[in-house]
Amino acid sequence: MHFAQKIVLAAAIFVLAACSSNSSSDKSAKRTEINNAADAAWSELVAENPAARDLAKDAKGVAIFPDIIKGGLIVGGETGDGVLRVGGDNAAYYNVSSASIGLQIGGQSYSQVLMFLTDEALASFRASSGWEAGVDGTVAVIDKGASGDLDTSNIAAPVVAFIFGEEGLMGGVSLEGSKYTRLDL
Repeated sequence: MHFAQKIVLAAAIFVLAACSSNSSSDKSAKRTEINNAADAAWSELVAENPAARDLAKDAKGVAIFPDIIKGGLIVGGETGDGVLRVGGDNAAYYNVSSASIGLQIGGQSYSQVLMFLTDEALASFRASSGWEAGVDGTVAVIDKGASGDLDTSNIAAPVVAFIFGEEGLMGGVSLEGSKYTRLDL
């Protein structure tokens, strides 16, 4: 699917979601959609960066956001849904979103994985009504160029983020100001 098609699809889904009911079958379908996309994103990440699999073995929880859409023309924003997995089980579903103002133009989609390396970091994320990267928790972003030789023993931050699968044209991806809110799924 081309990037422009993803933007149109995301807009259509947003409108449909705003107009539709939240029946249990709708919620079940949404969970299945997120889980399937998260599985595919996870496979892509570990194929691209095998050290991610090793780091995940020690993580207390892993949040996978398979398709975040970002766009802007002076005013910008991003949004995407994901799943928090604890002990390999789907524990909860979240939305990540942010807004920005400034010199920007373009659109982009990408995937993001957050690994919570301490019980405290995971508990803070789960207990928050709107966890904000850089405010509620220090996050180390792993460069996608870091491959299997990544030394995971030197990571001091309680949360590690992997950004990958970028498509589209927009300068950079930042977690600063990104807000993670639990979904009622």
